[in-house]
Amino acid sequence: MSKKKILVVDDTDWNRELLVQLLEDEYEVLEAIDGAEGVRMTEQTKPDLILMDLGMPIMDGWEATRKNKANDALKHIPIIAVTSHAMVGDEIDARKAGCDDYLSKPIDDEALLKKIKKFLD
Repeated sequence: MSKKKILVVDDTDWNRELLVQLLEDEYEVLEAIDGAEGVRMTEQTKPDLILMDLGMPIMDGWEATRKNKANDALKHIPIIAVTSHAMVGDEIDARKAGCDDYLSKPIDDEALLKKIKKFLD
């Protein structure tokens, strides 16, 4: 059985590496370094789930999420915002942009894995 694909979109190498290490045993992990690349890779690879940083250069996660959710071929793909935007209201804004779930950094591995399983099982 092929592994489910998770696209990690984050401009910080260290954050991507942490997520890859956490997920690579159970999932095929793809990486994008900004929102624009994230949208392109989503179109090309159709991942089963996206972990989206919100604060990035070139195209931020808010815009990338809106673009993916506006595309009929991609809008079914769950997007979990994984972000240091942890102010009151940020989760609401992330959900308004189209994120299906939200997790603030620093990442709680257990909480993240639980959220991923909720969408992929």
